[in-house]
Amino acid sequence: MPTRVVIDHRKKDAAKLRHPEKAHRPDNPIARKPEWIRVKAPNHPTYHETRSLMRDNKLVTVCEEAACPNIGECWSQRHATMMIMGEICTRACAFCNVSTGMPLPLDTGEPERVAEAVARLGLRHVVITSVDRDDLADGGAAHFAAVIKAIRTVAPQTTIEILTPDFLRKNNALEVVVEARPDVFNHNLETVPRLYPTIRPGARYYQSLRLLDRVKQLDPSIFTKSGLMLGLGEEKMELAQVMDDLRVADVDFITMGQYLQPTVKHAPVARFVTPEEFEDYGGMARVKGFLQVSASPLTRSSYHADSDFAALREARAARLKEM
Repeated sequence: MPTRVVIDHRKKDAAKLRHPEKAHRPDNPIARKPEWIRVKAPNHPTYHETRSLMRDNKLVTVCEEAACPNIGECWSQRHATMMIMGEICTRACAFCNVSTGMPLPLDTGEPERVAEAVARLGLRHVVITSVDRDDLADGGAAHFAAVIKAIRTVAPQTTIEILTPDFLRKNNALEVVVEARPDVFNHNLETVPRLYPTIRPGARYYQSLRLLDRVKQLDPSIFTKSGLMLGLGEEKMELAQVMDDLRVADVDFITMGQYLQPTVKHAPVARFVTPEEFEDYGGMARVKGFLQVSASPLTRSSYHADSDFAALREARAARLKEM
């Protein structure tokens, strides 16, 4: 009698998922987006040129991996946030659309390819981010430094903004990155402390805060930046406290945008924050003393990063004149 093979379709389906670690979670229906955060599908010729350039240089962008709603607008203006160290993250945050798993070894040729793409795009300002690499002894700090150095070599006029992981339990990793002297050091707190266990379970709020504070201690000339997602269930007073924490760490720039649920297995949107509320939160942040504030439903960490950096420098110059 032939052996009967039983296929577990649940396991088969989970293997096909972008986030198999989330397969066991109950489905969270995706809420219909309000009119103020709907965007058109990208079709501008420059969008396709930018996409081809990324493919030709075998580069990964967070624009695609994180399913950013602004990709059409940004790529049509030759703005792209490059994601180094692969497209597989060692963390499994409840909000993030980047794949989770065991990453591949570092690509030693990546820094030069990133620099080449920056030069070919003629970027005035570039944003470099990465997946979390808890598997690496330094969390990828040396690779960040190598990318910064490569860009400085071939595109010395381009200003560089980095959006880094938290380098949790990676001694002296931050010092390596700061020594490479990026123009902007960005690390996102993402949400309020109360929500970390469910939204950002692999991270620690005060580790992220200390990271930003330490950057300023090491090199006060580097601009620091952090971002928050709204609509995850945070309260106004909690946001006010996070803003105060960031100012104590002397963070220069805060971004706030609407959280959008990537799939039914991700954290649900608790509510859609209105443009008027974002304006209110932006005003609150300005009163607290941030040099630059970006707060709107479609704001993301690197959205309009080039023009925001120019405004950031002007704001610092103006404040220094007042002192």
